[in-house]
Amino acid sequence: MLKERIAAQGVSPDGLAQLPETRPAPRGDFRFYDNRQKYLMFVNTCSEKWMIAQRIAAEIDNLEPRPPALRVFDAGIGDGTVLSRAMRAMHARFAHVPFYIAGKEISLEDVRLALDKMPDRLFEHPATVLAITNISYADAPRLTLGPSSAHPGMVWKSIALTGSTTAEFERQILELQPFLAAHWRTRTSPRTGSLVPETPTVLVLYRADHAFALDAAIPQPSTCLADYDLVIASQPYRLRAPIAFKARRVLAPLARALGPGGRLLGIHSAGQDPAQDIVTAIWPDEQPFVHSRRELMAATRQALGIDAADFSFDPATGHPAQFRYAMHTLPDEIETDAQTVGTSTLLAAWNAATYVAQIDEERLAQAMTGSAYLDATRAVLRTSASLWFNNESYLIVRKHPSDNGASSHDRTPLEIAA
Repeated sequence: MLKERIAAQGVSPDGLAQLPETRPAPRGDFRFYDNRQKYLMFVNTCSEKWMIAQRIAAEIDNLEPRPPALRVFDAGIGDGTVLSRAMRAMHARFAHVPFYIAGKEISLEDVRLALDKMPDRLFEHPATVLAITNISYADAPRLTLGPSSAHPGMVWKSIALTGSTTAEFERQILELQPFLAAHWRTRTSPRTGSLVPETPTVLVLYRADHAFALDAAIPQPSTCLADYDLVIASQPYRLRAPIAFKARRVLAPLARALGPGGRLLGIHSAGQDPAQDIVTAIWPDEQPFVHSRRELMAATRQALGIDAADFSFDPATGHPAQFRYAMHTLPDEIETDAQTVGTSTLLAAWNAATYVAQIDEERLAQAMTGSAYLDATRAVLRTSASLWFNNESYLIVRKHPSDNGASSHDRTPLEIAA
């Protein structure tokens, strides 16, 4: 069907199948999300971060924060665009409630970009504690290394920012660059091929002039509780990772980090859109979107074992479970009757489509030796008159103790976190 639509645009379908249909295995040290150029081009040319932030904002009204703070964990801060927008929405709803916001991010460049967005957030909502770490999903919500960790300990740095202006906060955050460069380094795991931190590290920021009021919310080494009102799990795993890994190593630990009534909002790419058409035009057998939200819910329920009774699993249907975002283009730039599509637009669209599908560098390099990838991208853009993508979301909610009688909530908060 796709090749027929592309052929109608004057592109030979045979030209799109020149590449071998068998794909080489990616290198063992390949980690897709660490390609900074592709990531930054995608973030700045597509509206995904905006739309995810809107989806998060829709959950904020459902939160029931308890003293000492509204507690949020971001399972992959990235460049901070989603988190900073979510913090704006949180302030609009809970302007006078202290915030405790923790998050995991292994990329040094992403931590730098995220921190660059925080002076404004600390100015608007001064009662904010921000904690960022590079440790695993199993340990990050508690900011504490688990017993299975191979590291003997970790670096903990807590900064009380002085002053009351964004310029003062920005200056002190910029002064952290040498610390970040020294402690946010990574190495390749010989066992998994993934990047792991050389030095497990926690960085905590808050305003000195609000330290007294925030005292109970400021985390301390080895005494942190995982008792979150909201966990944001936006694209927290590789699309092609085994479903057991996604459930056991990512979603189940994050679900266990929820407090009573806490909500885990998961979001991942779903395909079935023009972007996937571009990818399958070049690699007809490519199926990057291998697990649906319903399959993930079932696998996570199984991974939680007897603790699954403490949670409700909501794959939802329709909106807002499924939502789309688009690539930014100029008006009428890729209308179906457009005579030409600019090369920069074609390259941005190709980058976005292959980034979302997580195509490895070796196959990308091979595909880009000819012009078929540009022809396919142009044909799909003309056919669809835009480039848009599908995401889907799901919810895991920890029940209140009264919802199911005796439960794990009869244990202490530290036992729940563990």
